[in-house]
Amino acid sequence: MISGQTRKLKQQKNNMPITNTKEIGFEDFIENELLSLHGYVARSATSYDKKLCMDTELLVKFLKETQAESWQNLVEQHGTDVEQNVLIRIDKEISERGLLDVLRKGVKDRGVKLDLVFFKPENDLNVETTKSYEANIFSITRQLKYSEKNENSIDFGLFLNGLPIFTVELKNQMTGQTVRNAISQYKNSRDSKEKLLSFKRCLTHFAVDTEEVFMCTRLAGLASYFLPFNKGKEGGKGNPIVEGKYKTHYLWEDVWSKDVFLDLVHNFIQIQTEEKTDAKGRTKRVETLIFPRYQQFDTVRRLLAHTTEHGSGQNYLIQHSAGSGKSMTIAWTAHRLSELHSDDAKHIFDSVIIITDRRVLDSQLSQTVESFSQVTGLVKHVETSAELLTALQGGTRVI
Repeated sequence: MISGQTRKLKQQKNNMPITNTKEIGFEDFIENELLSLHGYVARSATSYDKKLCMDTELLVKFLKETQAESWQNLVEQHGTDVEQNVLIRIDKEISERGLLDVLRKGVKDRGVKLDLVFFKPENDLNVETTKSYEANIFSITRQLKYSEKNENSIDFGLFLNGLPIFTVELKNQMTGQTVRNAISQYKNSRDSKEKLLSFKRCLTHFAVDTEEVFMCTRLAGLASYFLPFNKGKEGGKGNPIVEGKYKTHYLWEDVWSKDVFLDLVHNFIQIQTEEKTDAKGRTKRVETLIFPRYQQFDTVRRLLAHTTEHGSGQNYLIQHSAGSGKSMTIAWTAHRLSELHSDDAKHIFDSVIIITDRRVLDSQLSQTVESFSQVTGLVKHVETSAELLTALQGGTRVI
């Protein structure tokens, strides 16, 4: 057995913050960080409506405060049942279209458009759009009881305007359990048929301990596939030691900060559809929800930050190992550069051109880049100089 003093010394040696060494201590620590650093709201488990799969009070609060005129229009049509009817409508739209699509495009009820989130405007010139963006409500619900059939709970859920975006299972190494136990918990004890845990209802599920992070976008029992979301250490796996912090500090300090959280939902997380043929020759469309690996996420953000500061004309060399998703990194980068604006609200690049000398990669890149586009006609594939000239003259954003 390890004495309390030995645990404390071990924690100091590993440069970790000294908190309650039980799992709940780690949970307390992260919640306090989210509340103090990013202004999250702490919610009780009873605030969660299991049937509708949302924090109804916060969602209604957001809609009333940010879209008062639209809400009043709906009051006139629904009367005293407005809240329940609107919530049922939103639930139905999420079930049919998926949470990501609803967040990006909003919903309509009786001809009235409702936005469920306001993403960051390209600049702060418009006071109203900036005000709407700042009105987004971020909340954390601990010990989230998600099932109508039992009392099972997940360590915590992260919500945006009352809608669950991420779930998190935490483990503290000081208890003898690690992120592998959290992954096992998701695979063995979390039924993917539960509404909250069904595909596209919640965007990503995180397994976290004090040293590593893994994530999964589609729970499927033992077939659930968890990918690492770690920064890497000296060219290898894991995370580097940071004096006075847990190795996974970047998750709650950066990734779950309000701006980055919304950037992920708006620009990074994608639904990719592919046609796949089974052993009997039958073709079906398969959807995959893509959440960036950390190296992809970090690369795109660093390129954008440097380009925003220094403008066009810079050269960069990115080393991407085989099978680590370079096509997706290129796709995210191309789309984000095509939208990049200077301080005077003008595009920094007229067009973004992707060039490759490999036919297989060319085809793969073209499909990936086009699938990441949220606007039809934004991307065009060309193979000749004449086609390139036409695309450039036509103002095609990504070529």
